[in-house]
Amino acid sequence: MGQCAGLYIHIPFCRKKCRYCDFYSIENTSLEKPFTDALKREMAFYAEKELVFDSLYLGGGTPSLISVDHLLSILEHATTCFHFLENREVTIEVNPGTVSLEKLVSYYKAGITRLNVGIQSFQDANLKLLGRIHTAEEGRTVIERARHAGYKNIGMDLIIGLPGQGRGALEADLIKTVSLHPEHISCYMLSYEAGTPFYRMREKGEVRALGDEQVGELYEILVEFLTQNGYEHYEISNFARIDSYSKGISYRSKHNYKYWSGAPYIGLGPSAHSFLPPVRFWNVTDIEAYISVLKEGRRPVEEEENLTPDQEMTEAIYLGLRTSDGIRLNPFRQKFGADFIRICRDVLSSLEKDGYLVVKKERLFLTRKGFLVSDAIVVKLMEEVEKVKPPLKQGL
Repeated sequence: MGQCAGLYIHIPFCRKKCRYCDFYSIENTSLEKPFTDALKREMAFYAEKELVFDSLYLGGGTPSLISVDHLLSILEHATTCFHFLENREVTIEVNPGTVSLEKLVSYYKAGITRLNVGIQSFQDANLKLLGRIHTAEEGRTVIERARHAGYKNIGMDLIIGLPGQGRGALEADLIKTVSLHPEHISCYMLSYEAGTPFYRMREKGEVRALGDEQVGELYEILVEFLTQNGYEHYEISNFARIDSYSKGISYRSKHNYKYWSGAPYIGLGPSAHSFLPPVRFWNVTDIEAYISVLKEGRRPVEEEENLTPDQEMTEAIYLGLRTSDGIRLNPFRQKFGADFIRICRDVLSSLEKDGYLVVKKERLFLTRKGFLVSDAIVVKLMEEVEKVKPPLKQGL
């Protein structure tokens, strides 16, 4: 059997869109029932595929906004339509201020094994700047409620690199975060995506983005702090607690790792993306169009692309180098008929000498220093690959 697949379900309802967010979401929850019905229709299109799933991820939007009845109905239908392993990871994204203890208990009893909580910061001034609807105290409270409900796998999202943020402010957030002992921490650099309020605020001079050097310094502080406090830095933005490794328990995000390892996944809901190698496809964005298309008995796919071997190789390099596992050289040779070390020998030698990467035991992976400039490293490596593309194509 090949790699297990992941199932992603996009629930687009949100109480209020944050200033930095460019994901598709809507505030109108009156479409909750027709949306739930449409999701079930979409599941039917993929139910016959011979895929085995070991992860299900409910993202958004804010999935915890919809009624418990509708959410549990979606879960039940998914587990009926698709073949899931018994030890599956089932994650739901929740935001502080949107979940009661009773709701969390209902999720837990229904088989949701993991929470991912959108904390972002434990400082009220930062939360207000980001456009979040919760307070720092509500962030702490939802973690306590989750523990009381029985959850033993909780992830927390933080945003760093806010305008004016320095070492002291970042460390204050990190100290509060680790004091709550989450099993997983995702730390994302604030980005100014076109079309978002933050982008417009920056363009008008209302906020000033940090420079690359400042962001790099914050990233180094972040990595040093979390690795010194019992977390494995397993992906550029992700950290997993390592105190249970001796018991055979890993808190890495099983679902998100599929995106980085080239595993198959199916995305359901408006704007959701899917990848069934070598084909990637994505759904229409608008929820009303999504519901309408499915009522007509058609798949809501907006577009698809068939990746060429060259594109697959590029993604294998770029995504592989995002993780601490890096690129596994034997599987790479077998899949692409190419010796990556031979192709990029001179560049790799220089990067290794300068402390940006390591080649060890048939693996090639970036160091902490390399993670800081990973995009530039990938560009250098791809330039070397480009030089030998004609013979590579013949061998594929």
